[in-house]
Amino acid sequence: MKSFVQEQLRKKQLFFFAVIILLIMVVFFYSMNTGFTSLSPIEVIQTFVGMGDTQSSLILFEFRLPRIVLALLVGACLAISGCILQGVSRNSLADPGILGITTGAGLFVVLYISYSSSFEAASAFTLPFLALLGGSITAFLIYVLSYEKNVGLLPYRMILNGIAIAAGISALMTILMLRLAPEQYSFVAVWLAGRISGSTWNEVLSLLPWFLILFTVVMFRARDLDTLAFGDKMATGLGVTVEKERIILTVSAVALAAAGVSVSGGIGFVGLIAPHLARRLVGSQHVMVLPASALLGGLLLLTADTIGRSIIEPSEIPAGVVVAVIGAPYFLYLLARQKA
Repeated sequence: MKSFVQEQLRKKQLFFFAVIILLIMVVFFYSMNTGFTSLSPIEVIQTFVGMGDTQSSLILFEFRLPRIVLALLVGACLAISGCILQGVSRNSLADPGILGITTGAGLFVVLYISYSSSFEAASAFTLPFLALLGGSITAFLIYVLSYEKNVGLLPYRMILNGIAIAAGISALMTILMLRLAPEQYSFVAVWLAGRISGSTWNEVLSLLPWFLILFTVVMFRARDLDTLAFGDKMATGLGVTVEKERIILTVSAVALAAAGVSVSGGIGFVGLIAPHLARRLVGSQHVMVLPASALLGGLLLLTADTIGRSIIEPSEIPAGVVVAVIGAPYFLYLLARQKA
């Protein structure tokens, strides 16, 4: 009987994975046809097989494809980061944006742009390290303020501290932006709104190693993440070195979020929504939830970016704004449900 239930669960999980991948392919193909210069499905297919003209190849391979791939990668990074933070803190409201980690990463990016004369040229490979430093400092501060001796990490204190620290950092960034030159201010303003536009293969290549390495690290610790859900005492009794694993997982989550926002800007709520949907679809085991979150995060951000650049053509709405329109009500819904 037990093996039959497990087999049915596995079939259900595989079905949902197939559906998510199919939806990604549909949005992927639709996104390649969407833009200021419209390409028909036939032109897209011809260009992919090397039979397209020079203009179609330029539009597809140099402008649209890197943007689509980057949206998928950033969405996956933010979703996995949120999934880890929710597991480590045992708080379903945890998200790198809500906790202020992405804001802390953004502060160091703004500092770099403020004092760099060549910020646009060096940003693709420099910003992930600066964002990681800012996000790590913020996460450490939140952790210290939210930890109580003999009790452990307090989930609701973590959320409140994160919101307060994020507000303070946002005020500091506003002050810093007042001294920026017009071109620097324009870059930062668009970056803070959360943008995928203007993406290049350099940004994709700068983010890809971070995603592959950190995702591999986290997947190897998926069972430990499951065990942490039982509480510190139970996890210790089951042989898990709680503080060590918590530090490794938290650093991985911060690094994923920081690397993602360094190339896309302040995109929030992806790390909140995607893990919740993943758990509803594939269950609570992180060996399944983590890859499902990555796929759903990529799908969510790619859909948001596609909507943002097609709804008011030829102008664009930043992807971060579209995600926020969806994410803010969902966050309030989760908050109200937890209070209830």
